[in-house]
Amino acid sequence: MTRLTRLTRLTPDTAVGASRDLLAELVSRHGQVGDMVSTMAHSPAVLGGYLQLSRAMGRAKLDRAVSERISIAVQVLQGCGLCLDAHVSAARRLGVDELEIERARTGTSADPAIAAIITLALQVYREPTSITDEQVTALREHGYSDRAIADVVGVVALNILTGAFNLLAGLTPGSGADA
Repeated sequence: MTRLTRLTRLTPDTAVGASRDLLAELVSRHGQVGDMVSTMAHSPAVLGGYLQLSRAMGRAKLDRAVSERISIAVQVLQGCGLCLDAHVSAARRLGVDELEIERARTGTSADPAIAAIITLALQVYREPTSITDEQVTALREHGYSDRAIADVVGVVALNILTGAFNLLAGLTPGSGADA
């Protein structure tokens, strides 16, 4: 059964102002845009912020397979099925095995270094005041640079933005939407 979304998709023809320009540019470069992006166009500020943060995080120092595991752990807590499906698919494409995907769903990993960075990400999501100096030192001892550690905040922020938006808009795996 298909669920109706709460907000409508926009196109370059139905969007106005800055959103029309952003959507037109994206469509000309990619041929089409997903439901999340076309729905975000209701707010040029949200769409522009998402695009900028997404591009910036594409240059993150944090390993992409680790980033996807962080995203899985965050989306399990946040409850965005659309995002969770997208990140599980991305992790699989990157070669993350099913057992590690399941571990990420529970906020951990068999690799102590990855488990430690997922723990940090979940603390950033839930309670950043609980992060300790010792914890950051331990992440450095696992081989993470300060840049990679800082990138965790960006990964979490991007997940909060996309997940919260999809939940507000009613974009779910059953709505025919894609992230």
